[in-house]
Order: sequence, then structure tokens, then C-alpha cells
Amino acid sequence: MVLKPYFPPGKLYFSVLVVALVFCTARAGAAACPEVNPEALKWLDKMSRSAHEVSYQGVVTFQRGDDMQVMQISHSVEGTAATESLTQLTGQGAQVVRVEHPLECVHPGHLLLRLGSELQSSADSSASVDECGISGHYRFSVTEGERVAGRKAVRIIVAPRDMYRYGYVMELDKHTGLLLKTRTIGRGDKVLEYFQFANLSYGKEGGQAAEVDLVHRATHSTIVDHQEDASAERYFSGDWTVRWLPGGFTATDSSKGGVRRRTYTDGLAVFSVFLEILPRDIQPGEGVVRRGGTTSYTRGLRMGDNPVLVTVIGEVPVNTARMVADSIAWVQ
Repeated sequence: MVLKPYFPPGKLYFSVLVVALVFCTARAGAAACPEVNPEALKWLDKMSRSAHEVSYQGVVTFQRGDDMQVMQISHSVEGTAATESLTQLTGQGAQVVRVEHPLECVHPGHLLLRLGSELQSSADSSASVDECGISGHYRFSVTEGERVAGRKAVRIIVAPRDMYRYGYVMELDKHTGLLLKTRTIGRGDKVLEYFQFANLSYGKEGGQAAEVDLVHRATHSTIVDHQEDASAERYFSGDWTVRWLPGGFTATDSSKGGVRRRTYTDGLAVFSVFLEILPRDIQPGEGVVRRGGTTSYTRGLRMGDNPVLVTVIGEVPVNTARMVADSIAWVQ
């Protein structure tokens, strides 16, 4: 995720929207994963499916510190495809549109979230942390939520089990599971980002729209395009790998060939790694830009005979981005 401090022009990489789970079948049951919260996982599963089942329109607000953006979102499901649009009502008025996206195209984040419903169906007492799915890396609790945009909500509190990711507080529509409001929580319970619907209507007609996953995906696509344009012709004769990832993160794209970018998700958070070969060495050092829950970490390295620029951008703390960058190496 990122990522980028870039939305068109803001970040809006909502981890919560990423809502993408792992490509795997859960083999662990409640006995093997005693801290699994079945109710929370069912709500996360419902949230991930809402993008394929619900048409809506609305206005959302997104705040990082003193910076607030207002956006209009619409999401229409018809037949086997979904059409989405996101228009910024403040700032530069950027717009992102995705037309007739196939519903059968399920993103890694969604799969990871859906792991929850399968988690209840087997009982392998030897399950590892990763086999416990997203519950191996976050603790979940469910409480009565507040009313958001006129809708009754259920609150999901998401607490990280380690220092490599953020926490979240999410308000989901009790009827549809749509994400209505979310806060990204950093160290010391500091709120890094804040997103919520100001108004919302369901159906394909009238109103304005919004859904976190839509925002996240739209923003992510824009960010990727923005980064790739910088040096679209730079490819590698060899291959490279990321040797360390925080537990639970899985690749969302192919890791083979001379690609410059790779993206990873744990179902809630997303980050991307960019690698660019430089014409000459640069001064040692690192650069860090943090905007809300988005970190952009950059440093120059030498890999073999090549000076390279590594950038990790996404919804992770700085120490996570630094450790990922330090682990990059050529494949021998």
C-alpha cells in the first residue's frame, strides 16, 4: 500500500479496505487457535463480500492530522461485474473510475479475510500462527457500534500482535457489512488516519457513494501507475527477492521475471516494494516520509555491481519498511 503518500493527491490507502486475505485453506480450528474470535471473523468475511454484493453511493471524509479530504464514491454491481468511481470534492478534484470489473476476480486481501469463516470448520491441533490465518497476527473484539451516516453499526476492534503492523477500529453496517468508518491506530493508541461516510444510500440510483475497499483499490491503482511512470523502461536482467516479511504477509502479484514492483498484504495492511537500478552510486543514507498511516521509506544500496534505489511504501510502521528494504537481494 503506498505506498505512497498519494491519493490523487492524497493517500487513502485504507488498510481496512484492503481487506484481502491469504490464498490458502484454513486447517486450524478453535482448539488449535484458542484466541480466534468467530464472530469478528464472520463480520470481516461479510465486509469482504460486500464489495461484490452491494451497490451504493455516498460522500466520505478522510482525515490525517489537520488535513481533511472529502470524496464522493459510487459502487454499482450489475450481473457479473462492478463499476466504481471516486471523485475528490476538495483539493485538485481528481477522479478514478473502474468500469465493469469482473466479480469473479477475487483479490488476495479478500481471500485472507474469508479465511475466517473456514477457520471454524476443522481442528488441526498442531496449527501454527500462520495456519491460524489473520487471527495469528491480530486480536479481534466485537462490540455495539455507533450510528454512522444514519446506519446502525457493529464495531470491530483490531489489535496487532506484534510491532510490525497497525491496529484498527472499524464500524460495519449491521445489515450489509459495508465498512462505514475506520480509524488507523499507531503506537500509544494514536489515531493516524480517520475515514467515515458522511452520507450513504444503497442502490444504483442517485446519491453519492463510498466503500473503503473501493477507495483502497482505486488509490492503489493510481499509486502504482504513478510510480511506474517514473522509469517504466527500467527492467532487470536478473531476479530479486524479499528475504524477510512480517508474519502473515503474502504476495499479491507474481514474483518472477524482471519486474520492478512487488506488493504484499496480510489482509488488512498493504505495502509495495520498488527497485530501480541507478546510473551511479548515491550518498549513503535513508529517507522517510510519513503521512497518516502511510510510510514511504527509501534508501540506496549496492546489489552486486549495481547501485539501486529501494523504496518501500505502504500501511506499515517505519521499522517494518526498513527491515523489508534491508532484506532485498539478488536471486543467485
